[in-house]
Amino acid sequence: MTLAWTLTPLCSAQDLRKGLFEKADQAMAEAREVHADVLAPKNFGEAEKRYRQAEEKFTKGKDISEIEKDLKQAISYLDKAIEATKLAEVMFAETFQARSDAVVADAENYSSNLWEKAEQKFQEAARNLEDGDASDAKDQGFEAQKLYRDAELDAIKNNFFTETRKLLTTAEKEKSDKYAPQTYTHARDLLEQAESALHENRYDTDKPRSLAREAKSEAKHALYITDTVRNLDRRGVTLEELILEAEKPLAEIATAADIVPNFEEGYTQTATEILGWIKRQETENLTLQQENQELAAQNEALQQKLGGITEERQAMEIQLAAEAEMKKKIARVEATFTPEEAKIFREQGQIYVRLIGLTFASGKAVIRPEHFGLLTKVQDAIQVFPGCQVRIEGHTDSFGTDSMNLQLSQERASAVREYLIANMRLAPQFIEAIGYGETRPIANNETPEGRTKNRRIDVVIVPNP
Repeated sequence: MTLAWTLTPLCSAQDLRKGLFEKADQAMAEAREVHADVLAPKNFGEAEKRYRQAEEKFTKGKDISEIEKDLKQAISYLDKAIEATKLAEVMFAETFQARSDAVVADAENYSSNLWEKAEQKFQEAARNLEDGDASDAKDQGFEAQKLYRDAELDAIKNNFFTETRKLLTTAEKEKSDKYAPQTYTHARDLLEQAESALHENRYDTDKPRSLAREAKSEAKHALYITDTVRNLDRRGVTLEELILEAEKPLAEIATAADIVPNFEEGYTQTATEILGWIKRQETENLTLQQENQELAAQNEALQQKLGGITEERQAMEIQLAAEAEMKKKIARVEATFTPEEAKIFREQGQIYVRLIGLTFASGKAVIRPEHFGLLTKVQDAIQVFPGCQVRIEGHTDSFGTDSMNLQLSQERASAVREYLIANMRLAPQFIEAIGYGETRPIANNETPEGRTKNRRIDVVIVPNP
């Protein structure tokens, strides 16, 4: 054993560890980000084993070369795991979605037996896929999917239905029907809707889960209001004092946003100003993110080019000029739409036109005449980038079965594609339509506002290099 790192007193153990483990830590984070621990458990497990060995050797002061050897092997296994997830994501897409839904329902705690069985079956499927046995992996993945759905359903009933009934029974004893009648009744109605929705469609658990969660929250809300009203009665608080007390949190939020709170005619004006401020912050953050990406790319290019020969510097100037021209084009596209019609942003060199103003009738994929003007603006945006490729992406919220949502999103994306082809005389090979269903949410599916954001069409413009 060689205590090599003890011979450098100016370098702390913490600094040394950071230098040794940095690449492995980064690879581990990347692997977890693509869910390699779930989708590629065999290679990920081997990586964790080597990583733990390296940690143990470092703690015991073993030779650095031994630690580096273990870390190198860990990184190699992590690379294999990340690569394996690419195939697993395709083969186990529906299984992984079922798992995610079970997680949301807290199946691990409220349906632990079914959850464990599903996890074991999914690990078997993923390991078989890593070993190249796609046939068995597919069958086991389907079994795991059914187990996750059963676990989710069981968890919904145990977590939300049973718990909410208990809360409502308590609320009834506390006379919430007298002190908080609207909230109490709303909670009961939501629970009934959730049970009815689950009974009508066993395979669409998103809607009943969302309704049941809201019912549970409202039942707790009713108990809180009941307790608050009783305390107010005992203390003899006036309505004026109650209103003034309720205004305080809103005033604090407004002040933090540098808004002067105004309650002359109620909460509306101040609440509207706060919402406007939040939307401006979202836009500014998006702009800053894009600018940071552009600066990082420019800086990287600059580091590569500086100090080079004249031709390289000329190439750098051309690249910077092209970037400036691209920013002008994006500004033209942004000026084409109002904030209510579309949100424009750039990601990995592609321009996204998120059509906020384009909506469809429930369950339908027919473009309504009132949206023709918006799609005309989309045509203008595409023409800013001659020779570009266009991708129409369709997305839905989580209500409805996975297969139905996938089909609906594809139909809506295809409808927009066909409209653009017909009205722009755009060659079909330059524009494609892809439906992602509910797999790529941008907001919380548990709220009506979040589901509205998730139901969207993104027009992605890929400029010609």
